[in-house]
Amino acid sequence: MIQQNIKAAIRDIPDFPKPGIIFKDITPILKDPGLCDSIVDAFVAGLKDTKIDAIAGVESRGFLFGLTLATRLGVPFIPVRKAGKLPHTVKQKVYELEYGTATIELHIDAFKPGDRILIHDDLLATGGTVTAASELIQDMGGVVAGFTFVVGLGFLNGLEKISPISDNIMVLANY
Repeated sequence: MIQQNIKAAIRDIPDFPKPGIIFKDITPILKDPGLCDSIVDAFVAGLKDTKIDAIAGVESRGFLFGLTLATRLGVPFIPVRKAGKLPHTVKQKVYELEYGTATIELHIDAFKPGDRILIHDDLLATGGTVTAASELIQDMGGVVAGFTFVVGLGFLNGLEKISPISDNIMVLANY
């Protein structure tokens, strides 16, 4: 039921950000508070047996449900940001994109070594950014407790890329 409701709300934007891409726009979901609550409820139910010390949300759309999920679970929220956006001392991870490189950062005091961190993003595509976030968390002594995504684009094989990191992966709506 949640998958059907998410898919009904998402709109396709052809040729964005470049020709040939069909962008899955989740912003219409945000106009429906009931659907937003249902999404968080689904994550909470699916995570009931997972020990989580904090949730790391990937910039920027990972903040949308990541913070609400963290609040609902009573754990801290950790923003995973693009380079230069965090004001305190950070640890960085540079990773490869199909067209170059990108850098993400975490505050060095975002969590304690050994903490179990759930990584949340709105969409699983190739898995590159959440893999980099996982590596950064692990480099800082954290343990990846799993992944949550509102939408997954299975044809881009991100699941195969991240499953060696954790087999605790929840995708609410698959394409």
